[in-house]
Amino acid sequence: MRFGAKILFEEVSTTFAPGRRFGLTGPNGAGKSTFMKLLSGETDPQKGVVTKPAKIGVISQNQNAYDEMRAIDSVIMGNRRLWNALTEREVLYAKADLSDEEGIRLGELEGIVGEEEGYSAESDAAILLDGLGIIEALHERKMCELQGGQKVRVLLAQALFGNPEALLLDEPTNHLDLDSVHWLESFLNNYKGTLVVISHDRHFLNTICTHIADIDYETIIIYTGGYDDMVLAKTQVRARVEADIAQRQKKIAQLQDFVSRFSAGTRASQVQSRKKEIERLQTSDLQRSNIQRPFIRFNLKRPSGRIPLELKDFSRAYGELSIFKGFSGMFERGEKIAVLGKNGIGKTTLVKALLANGTGPYDKEPDLAQGSGDVTWGHEVQIGYFAQDHRESIARGMTAFEWLHQFDPQASRDEIRGLLGQMLFSGEEGMKPTEALSGGEAARLIFCRLMLEKPNFLVMDEPTNHLDLESINALNWAIRKFEGTVILVTHDEDLIAEVATRIWQFEDGRIVDFKGTYEEFQATASVAG
Repeated sequence: MRFGAKILFEEVSTTFAPGRRFGLTGPNGAGKSTFMKLLSGETDPQKGVVTKPAKIGVISQNQNAYDEMRAIDSVIMGNRRLWNALTEREVLYAKADLSDEEGIRLGELEGIVGEEEGYSAESDAAILLDGLGIIEALHERKMCELQGGQKVRVLLAQALFGNPEALLLDEPTNHLDLDSVHWLESFLNNYKGTLVVISHDRHFLNTICTHIADIDYETIIIYTGGYDDMVLAKTQVRARVEADIAQRQKKIAQLQDFVSRFSAGTRASQVQSRKKEIERLQTSDLQRSNIQRPFIRFNLKRPSGRIPLELKDFSRAYGELSIFKGFSGMFERGEKIAVLGKNGIGKTTLVKALLANGTGPYDKEPDLAQGSGDVTWGHEVQIGYFAQDHRESIARGMTAFEWLHQFDPQASRDEIRGLLGQMLFSGEEGMKPTEALSGGEAARLIFCRLMLEKPNFLVMDEPTNHLDLESINALNWAIRKFEGTVILVTHDEDLIAEVATRIWQFEDGRIVDFKGTYEEFQATASVAG
């Protein structure tokens, strides 16, 4: 498959065997979603053949596609042939009079419904939903009324409807809280068919995958194990190939030196022998990896005071509904706080209430509402904010370069270009209109702003959404190296485990403040449980 001059993959021959769980990896733009469409049959390859089972369950990246449908109908739609027949049949039954042709068609549709076991479709779908933890009271609800984790379970039921031999999942953990991610991991580890999943969650891939199918070097290479196993194996293979090429080039240089010195002399047969050896050793350059690694480094313009934030009896409510109340604590410079809790419980509300009580460029943001109680930001605190809806915080009608430059008009053009280059906006890409930026590009542009402004207190709400694994790893490293203070809302378990020094856990309308790492927090929770 290629788009114009860009080759995504070429001459790929591989098998996704039953009982194995494959993670499909590669940077943004490598062709993961395109390859998934080839596997599902939604797209045809430009060359070659895809052989697949008759029934495949698919969860697409767009989890809002069925928002206006009832949950139980969304499940039945997993059998497209049955759903189309049921829909057309309903239209014909609604007519007062049927023509002869319509009567014949109705008979055909009844045949399809019978073949596809459509007469038990609702009860079969209800059994699936019950098994996935969606209670009967929610079966008639519209999908838009369900929480993120519930919606993914309904879509998983849709994918499983009709007992498919293979499951294709594109970013199934998007918008899931940690509890829902853990449930999905357990479910998939017990799935007996063939699984192919795209995810930018390293911990998720390491937990569920028996193999990794990596899109790189214009092909797809299968590695045994999880994501970390693949990275190690790929690095070792690459190092061996590069060492072999270096040895060949050294040998070629020696042979060419001999040929140039003796080609005009009496050692013609030896020269010819050396020339043949050069031809044998000549090798084409290594195909370039399509992996691009951004470089993120958050420096401080100046440090904050020793206590950058103090809360006393901090609370937030919507009318009569309390989100959290009575939260108090003192926070020292350099702490990295991970905020945990189910979706919709109030994590973003907490972040916005803190910002609304602060000073600087973010306290006038729309949709901020102050909480009650005392919020004291410390001496010399400068806040840098990454919003969950970060795409909306980038003004339209200008280029990426212009948008970034406005935050430090004194910065030189070379400095701005350098920052953009670090975040993979090379050459003319810095002149891209802001309205044309993808979700990942928008996130990287905001990291550029944070690196330019050099704040000493970072507030980040779901910064890994839309990032590929290379960018997430770069962000992980940057937060660990950052000398300032961080409040981080994320569902990325590896990021929490590797950077957090303190945990704020939403629990029963209050915030539990745990002073320790995520591993220590889990151990405490396990003992308590």
